[in-house]
Amino acid sequence: MNKKQKKMLSRIVISVILIIILNFLPVKGYLKFVLYMIPYFVIGYDILLKAWKGILNRQVFDENFLMAVATVGAILLGDYTEGVAVMLFYQIGELFQSYAVGRSRKNISDLMDIRPDYANVEGENGRLEQIDPDEVEVGSVIIVRPGEKIPIDGIVLEGKTTLDTVALTGESVPREIQEGDEVISGCINLTGMLKIQTTKEFGESTVSKILELVENASSRKSKSENFISKFARYYTPAVCYGAVALAVLPPVFRMIFLQASPEWGEWVLRALTFLVISCPCALVISIPLSFFAGIGGAGNAGILVKGSNYLEILSQTKYVVFDKTGTMTQGVFEVSGIHHAQLPEEQLLEYAALAESYSTHPISLSLRKAYGKPVDKSRVTDVEEISGNGVMAKVDGIPVAAGNAKLMKRLNVDYVQCRSAGTVIHMVVDGEYAGHILISDRLKPGAKEAVKELKKAGVRKTVMLTGDMKNVAEQVAQELGIDEVYSELLPADKVTKVEELLAVTGKNEKLAFVGDGINDAPVLSRADIGIAMGALGSDAAIEAADIVLMDDDPRKIAKAIKISRKCLRIVYENIIFAIGVKIVCLILGALGIAGMWAAIFADVGVMVIAVLNAVRTLSVKNI
Repeated sequence: MNKKQKKMLSRIVISVILIIILNFLPVKGYLKFVLYMIPYFVIGYDILLKAWKGILNRQVFDENFLMAVATVGAILLGDYTEGVAVMLFYQIGELFQSYAVGRSRKNISDLMDIRPDYANVEGENGRLEQIDPDEVEVGSVIIVRPGEKIPIDGIVLEGKTTLDTVALTGESVPREIQEGDEVISGCINLTGMLKIQTTKEFGESTVSKILELVENASSRKSKSENFISKFARYYTPAVCYGAVALAVLPPVFRMIFLQASPEWGEWVLRALTFLVISCPCALVISIPLSFFAGIGGAGNAGILVKGSNYLEILSQTKYVVFDKTGTMTQGVFEVSGIHHAQLPEEQLLEYAALAESYSTHPISLSLRKAYGKPVDKSRVTDVEEISGNGVMAKVDGIPVAAGNAKLMKRLNVDYVQCRSAGTVIHMVVDGEYAGHILISDRLKPGAKEAVKELKKAGVRKTVMLTGDMKNVAEQVAQELGIDEVYSELLPADKVTKVEELLAVTGKNEKLAFVGDGINDAPVLSRADIGIAMGALGSDAAIEAADIVLMDDDPRKIAKAIKISRKCLRIVYENIIFAIGVKIVCLILGALGIAGMWAAIFADVGVMVIAVLNAVRTLSVKNI
C-alpha cells in the first residue's frame, strides 16, 4: 500500500471503531447527531469537498455528488447509522479500487523502469563521465558495467556478457552477447564490461520508442470505454432527476388524488436509496481498469499493446496474414548446397564471395560467411549490380556473374534449374555456366506451433505474403501449415492483397497482419490490426504497428489474442453484472422493498466485485 492508501485505511478503521462505540452509547437528540458527525466527517470529508467543488465548477452530476446527497439526506431524516455506513462502505470500495489500479499500474511502471538514468562516456583522460543519455551523440563510445542498463542502442566493440532482457521481452533466459553484436537500450548487463559504439540518438533508441508507446497507450480508448463514458454522462443526471421525481410525485399524488397522508419522509428515503443504488462507480471504474490491467498483463508477457482499442479489435481477429522473412523465418541465410559445379566447389564459392563483396544484402553476407576467409576486394574490379538480377564483376581479371535466372536469360546463358527450395545463385565464370549455389532461410523456432495455436484460438484463415520465389514460399507455407500463400510480391502488392482479404471479412471479423521490416510498414498500417515482429530491429515496424511482440516469438500472436479475449470477456461480465444488479435494485428501491443496506450492496458491493473481477486480466501466465 502507498501512503495515501494507508491513510484511507486508517480513516476506515477509526470510523468503524467510532460507529461500534456509538451503537452502544445511550444517547439521543442533538448529542447523537453531533457524535455521529465525527465518524461521518472522518470518513467522508473528501467526498463532501469534491462534491462542493463540482457544484462550484458546474460539474455537478458525479459519484461524489450522489454520495453526498444520499448520505446527508439519510442523516437529516434521522438514519445516522445508515448515512455513515453508506459513506464508509463507499470509501472501502474506493480503497479496493485504488489498490487494484495500483497493482495494475505497477506492471506498467516495471516496464517504464527500463529508462536508463545515465550513460558512461569515456573522457580524454580515460576517466568515465556520467552524462544524460540525451546528450550522447551517434558514434560515441560508451561503457556499460555489470549491473547497469544499456542506455542507447549500439554495437559491441569490446567485451562479452549476458544481458537480462526480461523488461523488454518478458523472457527470463539471459541473452549471450559478444564483440560485433548489436545491443538495444533497456537491457541490463549482468556479467562482463562492454564497450559500445552508439548507432542512434537516445530519442530514437529502442527504450525511448517503447516508453513513448506505453505513455500514449491510455489515450487510445476502446469502444466499450467510450460507451461507458457517454453512458455515465447521461445516466447520472437522469437518475438524479428520477430521484427528485420519486421524492416529490408520489406524495403529491397521494395528497391530491387519494386524499391521504403524503408520507414525505418515506418517499424521500426511497429517493435517497435510489440515488445510492444508481451510482455508476462499478462501470466507470471497472471497465477502464479491465483494459488497463489487460495491457499491463500483456506487457509482462513481452507484448506491447498501444491502446485498449487495439486490444478490443484483436479479440475479433479471424484472419492472420504473415510476412515470411524475419517473421516466420529467422532471416538468416545460409549456403545449404552447391549443385552442378563445373569448378571445385571451394573455388566456385570464392568467385561468388568476391563478386558479391561490395554488397550488404543478406545473401551476399551468407556467401562471404560460407567462404570463411578474408575477402580481398582489390582482386575485384568493374563491379556492376543489376537490380532484381544480380551482380557482374571481374575477379582477378576473369568475368564473373552471380545472380538469379533473370540474369542468366539476360546473358543468354543456359542454366540448370534447381529442384530444391531456396534462393538460387547461378554462377557464370569466364562466359561459361559454372553451377549454382543454394541459399536457404531457417524457420523460426515455434513458428509451426504458432500457426497451430492460432487455429486453436479460433483464427479462421492464415495467409502468407512474401516477395520470395513461388517454390520457396510454397514449401515454407506447407511446413508451417499456412492455408494460403502469395509469392513474388512487392510492398505495394502486399497492400493490394491485404485489401482484397479485408473485402471478404465479415462484419465482426478482423484481419491482423504480422510483419517485421520497413517494407511491411504500409501493410501494418492498412490491416485492421498490425503486429510487429522483429520489433527490436525495425523502428518503422514499431511506428506502424498497433501491437509489438518484444522477443520476435510468433507463438505470442495467439497469446495476445487470448489475452484480448479474456480482457473483453471480463469487460462484458462486469457490464452485464453491474447493470443487471442495479436495474433490479433500482426497481426494488423505488417500490420500498430494498432499503439503504441493499443500496450499499448495489453500489459498493457491486463495485468491489467488478473491480476484483477486472484485476483477473493481469494474470496471463496460463493463457
